Formats: sequence, C-alpha cells, structure tokens
Amino acid sequence: MIFPKRERGFTLIELMIVIAIIGILAAIAIPQFAAYRVRAFNATAQSDLRNMITAQEAYYADKQIYVGAGDVAVTLSAYGYTRSSNVTATIVSSNSFTYQMTNSHGSGDRTWTIVGPGGAIQ
Repeated sequence: MIFPKRERGFTLIELMIVIAIIGILAAIAIPQFAAYRVRAFNATAQSDLRNMITAQEAYYADKQIYVGAGDVAVTLSAYGYTRSSNVTATIVSSNSFTYQMTNSHGSGDRTWTIVGPGGAIQ
C-alpha cells in the first residue's frame, strides 16, 4: 500500500498563536517607545541649557555682564550656542551678576531651570 506524501507547513492555529504573541509584545513595546521619546526630548532641552550656560559664561568673560532677555540664540550664537529645533530657550532675568534661564522642548514634559552662576539645573 502506498501512502500519499504529506505536505509540510503551519496550521492555522499555530499562525494565530504567533500573531497573538506578536500583538502582546507590540502592546508592551509601543507605550515604552513613547516614554523613551519624551525622555529624549527632555534630555535635548537639558543639554541645550548646559550649552547655553557655557555660552553665557563665555559672554560674561568677554563683556563682564550677562546676556539679558531678548533673542538668546542670536546673542549667544557668537559664543558657541546653537539652539536645537523645537527647544524654547528663555533668559527669565539677568543683571550684571546673576541670571535665570529656562529651557523646554515642545514635545517634552519638563522645563529645566538654572539660577546662576554656579547653580544646579533643576
């Protein structure tokens, strides 16, 4: 007696189980990905604030006064500051001896602030 040759492949049940596992993994990964993006946007704003502090101190070393309110990017660009896209950089207040600056990213959820010189970013 000759038996027919069996074809190899996956059953419908096996394929549905694989699709269900992929769906579960995607349901876990997508919210985590969104959280990572927000953290990256916040880190960009914080990094820009650190660069702004360095440019502010270089400006002070040159002119003996801190940059006041106004177009921060243009004034500090000559001292090495380049604002990242979608980052809002603001000098809240400034005088000859102190400054307060804030930075935030349009897609982030934090605003970073420094009161300087010598303060810590919060």
